[in-house]
Amino acid sequence: MNNKRISLLMTAMAGGAAAMMAAGGERTIVETDAYRWAGDTIYQNEFKAWAESPEEIRSTYKGRPGYFMPVEQTWKRKNDLTKYPVLTTENMLHQAIFNMGLDEMVNAVEPDTTLRTGKEWAGVWTRDVSYSIILSMAALQPEASMISLMKKVNKSGQIIQDTGSGGAWPISTDRMVWVLAAYEIYKVTGDRKWLETVYPIAVRSLEKDEKTVMSPHGLVKGETSFIDWREQSYPRWMQTADISQSEAMGTNVMYAAAIEATSKMASALGKKKEAEKFAAKAKALAAAIDKKFWMDDKGYYGMYTYGRDNKILNPRHETLGAALAILYDIAPLEHQKSISENAPQTPYGPAIFWPQIPDMPNYHNNALWPFVGSYWTIAQAKAGNEEGTLEGIGAVFRPAALFATNKENFNLDNGDYFTELNSSNMLWSLSGNLGITMRILFGINFEENGLRIAPFVPETLGGTRSLDNVSYRGAKLDITVNGFGSRVKKMTLNGKEIDPLAVIPASKLKGECKIVVDMDNEPIAKMAVNHAGNRKAPLTPIAWLTFNADIAKDKSAFPNYLQWNPIEYISKYLVLRDGKVVAETRETSYPALEEGEWQVIGVAGDGTQSFASEPRSNRKKEDIYFADSSYTTTLSSPELSYRPQEDLSGASKGKFVEIDMNSAPVEAVVEIPEDGVYSISVRYANGNGPVNTENKAAIRTLTLDGSKAGTVVMPHRGVANWNDWGMSNSVVLPLGKGSHTLGIIYLPEDENMNIQTNHAIIDKIVVEKFGGIENN
Repeated sequence: MNNKRISLLMTAMAGGAAAMMAAGGERTIVETDAYRWAGDTIYQNEFKAWAESPEEIRSTYKGRPGYFMPVEQTWKRKNDLTKYPVLTTENMLHQAIFNMGLDEMVNAVEPDTTLRTGKEWAGVWTRDVSYSIILSMAALQPEASMISLMKKVNKSGQIIQDTGSGGAWPISTDRMVWVLAAYEIYKVTGDRKWLETVYPIAVRSLEKDEKTVMSPHGLVKGETSFIDWREQSYPRWMQTADISQSEAMGTNVMYAAAIEATSKMASALGKKKEAEKFAAKAKALAAAIDKKFWMDDKGYYGMYTYGRDNKILNPRHETLGAALAILYDIAPLEHQKSISENAPQTPYGPAIFWPQIPDMPNYHNNALWPFVGSYWTIAQAKAGNEEGTLEGIGAVFRPAALFATNKENFNLDNGDYFTELNSSNMLWSLSGNLGITMRILFGINFEENGLRIAPFVPETLGGTRSLDNVSYRGAKLDITVNGFGSRVKKMTLNGKEIDPLAVIPASKLKGECKIVVDMDNEPIAKMAVNHAGNRKAPLTPIAWLTFNADIAKDKSAFPNYLQWNPIEYISKYLVLRDGKVVAETRETSYPALEEGEWQVIGVAGDGTQSFASEPRSNRKKEDIYFADSSYTTTLSSPELSYRPQEDLSGASKGKFVEIDMNSAPVEAVVEIPEDGVYSISVRYANGNGPVNTENKAAIRTLTLDGSKAGTVVMPHRGVANWNDWGMSNSVVLPLGKGSHTLGIIYLPEDENMNIQTNHAIIDKIVVEKFGGIENN
């Protein structure tokens, strides 16, 4: 044992009287109903993991028998870590977990100096590498971070959305996290050439998105950031075209932060007017987020809007978006505190979202991903929540120790690593592991012109710890933090006292620098944690409309009776018309006497809601117009004809138009019987890729009488599924009585992420009278 470690142990013993002590004299750091971290050991049921040394972790954990990815029982350092930060602390397990993160980080650096996604996942993925860079890779692997980000720029000089439901962009729209990562690299390195390179890429990408993915509410459309398997977080009835029109809180929060980062880039480059423009856009988006997603009754943001023509808010809590709202100050300060105290927590840590979907396997659903847990924990520290921070640290360190690697995800029911997909040595997981120590316990915050050191040290982690050999703009920093608390009492740089609240200018950090931080050793103000447990939502009702002659005023009237299957453990049902609750009932039917789009939500006895059922419309048939296109090898304009609503789900009868990037515009003339608001969509097939990934979504511009009117998105419907027909998103427009020409054309902003394949077949243009403009 070296002299420095002996000194640290003596300091810990001197200050340990206030700490909880477990049996055998071990210092309990954090304990939940699922596990306990005491001393250098983590205990979970009959299993335990401990540090043999700062370079070895051993575990007795045994996961699911026969699983194809057996858990590692031991981690031992295999790489040379001498050029990376050296953590010294009285807690050997913490030291070993940090070193394991560094060791696996070295494993992740490929021969081409890119950052590998995980042991099982080769290559660079935009969101994975970007979230990893923000957490810690910008500081620890700046060169590899730069090279990796530039791998995710296409020939058009825009950021690549390389994966997502239904063919990536614009169903998935979280590629702008790249901008946050690029700006983080600039803050770490101060490299102006880097800034000059990445700023135009950010601007071009934002400008393209502005033409395609902005909703009428000023929000960004597309699925929740990183949760990119449709059925893992959306109701089964939702098609990927529906998801493309949904507005996700997490994606919007990330996007607002990215626009603000673009503004700061512009300012650093002396582009004052551009900086002001982007700052205003970021502020407007933040306000729109708060207006659309905030739920006063729950004290946190809802997860996303969903539906068809009349969207409603999914009231689930979503952890990554909530964390980013706190970290980037997208949420107002009073909401940040509320989110910290009211966000539901489970014994194993923060769920990806809460409550869970009951009939869906574990992956994004019913799972915790350590990188998300890391963002949440850093946000809890920023909010000043000591208990929440401790439980967050435990939620990341527990699986790292027990599995002896940085796994991608685990099951929230039992803490096991068995999920639909998993990998060891995951880049964003190890980045979160390292980021927790660097950003929370050492309080390292990179700013444009220097470092801000603001540790947040829970009392049970109090003592003395040091992080030596930290590289920063050519300097080598040794940082020591003494004590516990949320406030710095004293800070010195090379023995001279400095303002503990000020940013240390980069110009003062040259050569070898020693920073010593003394915390105030005062109890941190108590904040609440919502220990809600791992709750499952009720199943989603299946609803349908029929005609009930007994309640009909007119025998030729529209379907007037809403029915649905009974759901177990339900105390009541909410009936919705055009996205608004119009009734509560314990029955499984309801008279739908008005035209509209009808849905049902089941509510359990504890108030937990199911997803809303698939929308069912009973608008009169004469208000709905269909246009059939006739197949032709020259792809000329289709002929218009009318068909009854029942034919919508029928076969195409061999008549369709094939569209690619070189096709002539598809046009149809429609006769509108009366002034009003109408929704326009197309029936299409796209067999160019699977439902849950790849990048060949077909995108086209809808024109009305020759002018651009909106964007039509036609996601994948399955590999080679060319006879699987579905509806695109709808574009809602006011139309006057009379003839109108509708066009489906390809414009430059319709370029997808594949670039070469942007192809589908369509057989109908659908025009329907619309009744819910206020909710769309």
